[in-house]
Amino acid sequence: MVTSLESFIPVIVCQDIVAEHDFLVNVFGFKSGGVQTDADGNAVHGEIIADTITLWLHAISAEHSMAAPGNGPNHGGFVVFVEDVDTHYADLLGAGITPDSRPTDQEYGQREYGVTDPEGHRWWFATRL
Repeated sequence: MVTSLESFIPVIVCQDIVAEHDFLVNVFGFKSGGVQTDADGNAVHGEIIADTITLWLHAISAEHSMAAPGNGPNHGGFVVFVEDVDTHYADLLGAGITPDSRPTDQEYGQREYGVTDPEGHRWWFATRL
């Protein structure tokens, strides 16, 4: 049985770990958990942090059957709750990012907007109503 969310670490597969890390930190507002490199200076692992949750950034790997979504279909995405979704949206627009949708009140009790990151991952930022 899972005893806490700290036991759960989502893995995001990326073509470029450094670029994805920097985008998620600088544009979406996650905290950096760092990027680790191998002896040749190639990024092999990255981490971003949201509150008590850490997300891992993983390189594309044929060995582990892991691929980044790119421009193809996604199998899922991430919903992130923020203090003020309208302010978060305005900050995103200020960074020159084109979102997939504008903040809208949803029947299921939250106001949210959607955006796709440069690697093709889907994100929804929301505030509970």
